[in-house]
Amino acid sequence: MTQLTMYCSGCSAEQPFDQLHGESASCPDAADGECPEWGCAACGDALFIGLPVREHDSRSAARAA
Repeated sequence: MTQLTMYCSGCSAEQPFDQLHGESASCPDAADGECPEWGCAACGDALFIGLPVREHDSRSAARAA
């Protein structure tokens, strides 16, 4: 399982976070299989890290105006 240390707002301290689907390309919820879900090992608070950024379509904004 993959683990990293980050600030946890639930614990108000640096804590280890575990990746839900730690094996490479094993996440069924992500198109590339890389899991963005991380949970605090101490309290269970969750983070999403590395979510894809949607590209802004200026044409749809212009049509709505």
